[in-house]
Amino acid sequence: MSSKAEQNETHQPNGAVVPIVPVDCVTSPDPGQLVEPSDFLGPDGDRVEEVVLESRANAKGVREEDALLESGSQSNESDDTSTDRGPEPASPLKETSFSIGLQVLFPFLLAGFGTVAAGMVLDIVQHWDVFKYVTEVFILVPALLGLKGNLEMTLASRLSTAANIGQMDTPKELWRMVTGNMALIQVQATVVGFLASIAAVIFGWIPDGHFSLDNAVLLCASSVATAFIASVVLGMIMIGVIIGSRKMGINPDNVATPIAASLGDLITLALLSGISWGLYRELESKAYVNPLVCAFFIALLPIWFIIAKKNAATREVLYSGWEPVIIAMAISSVGGLILDRTVTDPNFAGMAVFTPVINGVGGNLVAVQASRISTYLHMSGMPGDSPETAPRKCPSPWSTFFSSDVNSRSARVLFLLVVPGHLVFLYTISSMRGGHTTLTLIFIVFYMTAALLQVLILLYIADWMVHWMWGRHLDPDNFSIPYLTALGDLIGTGLLALSFHVLWLIGDRDSDVGD
Repeated sequence: MSSKAEQNETHQPNGAVVPIVPVDCVTSPDPGQLVEPSDFLGPDGDRVEEVVLESRANAKGVREEDALLESGSQSNESDDTSTDRGPEPASPLKETSFSIGLQVLFPFLLAGFGTVAAGMVLDIVQHWDVFKYVTEVFILVPALLGLKGNLEMTLASRLSTAANIGQMDTPKELWRMVTGNMALIQVQATVVGFLASIAAVIFGWIPDGHFSLDNAVLLCASSVATAFIASVVLGMIMIGVIIGSRKMGINPDNVATPIAASLGDLITLALLSGISWGLYRELESKAYVNPLVCAFFIALLPIWFIIAKKNAATREVLYSGWEPVIIAMAISSVGGLILDRTVTDPNFAGMAVFTPVINGVGGNLVAVQASRISTYLHMSGMPGDSPETAPRKCPSPWSTFFSSDVNSRSARVLFLLVVPGHLVFLYTISSMRGGHTTLTLIFIVFYMTAALLQVLILLYIADWMVHWMWGRHLDPDNFSIPYLTALGDLIGTGLLALSFHVLWLIGDRDSDVGD
């Protein structure tokens, strides 16, 4: 930038760069060029300068935009000092469809293989005694696997936004964000795990009218212990991924949420299976173990609550972030009821291996999209600010998928990943001889139809929900992803169960659906 241009700018304390214009707003003969301040003198011969600030600019908004642009923008346009901005904020990163797909592809495949591994585990453990005789454990599966959406993916989205807007640049800020958020997810994990066990008991009791206190305590202990341990492990992984992405110049929004799920499903399902199996073995000889385990983790709640409450970064979420995680848990539990009623039928035992895959892929893709839209909106300020950034109450499918907007571009990229991704995952399952289903052409067609329809619905809902929440002063990072991933579990399980029922009715014997 030339020295002359530098003389025509004033650097404000908040980081903004604004032009210097004369009091009488006279410009030079050359349109678009400002006259030097020295050309305008006051009554006493002193130079008179006036700084004109953009009416909608504020210190926080400018700092956030500068930090976002600084965090990896590959465009030379980032040093444009013009204050004549349009109604829409700039994209946080100048990304093409190719760059979006390239950054998303690896974590998407990694997350997908994680769901494949989880499906293989579920296919094996469904024959264990604890799953046979305490079938309510199946109801816990989507609810606890959904914790990656309720907690870990929300954590990933929240920290990704914080990293992009420069709130984790110093060691002090980083430590504050880490300690507060880790304590917060422990509180949420313990409470959600406890409520998930209650939902499993209720949903298991309603169809059969049978209630067992021992089984209820077993479900409580297994659910709370699994949720707590999984949240500790996955939370630390998320923090490492986001810090590493930031240092490597990669947008954390593109990689954090899929990686949150890459090991999330496998770790959570392995923990649930192992803990419930161990506690089931102790049920007859040492009945006191189950209530003791449940009481231990619940007793730790006040400690995590106090730590999260003292942290300004998590205090608001601690009080206001319960509605989405609890409602999302209930939605996922309905999907768990569908899973329980389907896989316990010998005709549909093959569904178990595919359920974590279709649910995980859909949840991962929509979480990436929701996180990207949320970061895009955060550039304009705080939730509810700049209402022109969230004009749509109910967007049209065309604006969601086919407009020139950067979020529409990412929606197309994510949707196009569904078919090749699932083909890779299906081939992996088949080559590992997982499940009880032969991959025939008609089965693949039905499966792909269910997967495409699931992701299509989720991406459309995400476009509407994130903007709707933003316009009502709700932070989408904390509120949207739990709903979206829970809906992904419900829609994915429902469509997959419907596909298996249709295949069984039309007599696709070659696919061996129930064998």
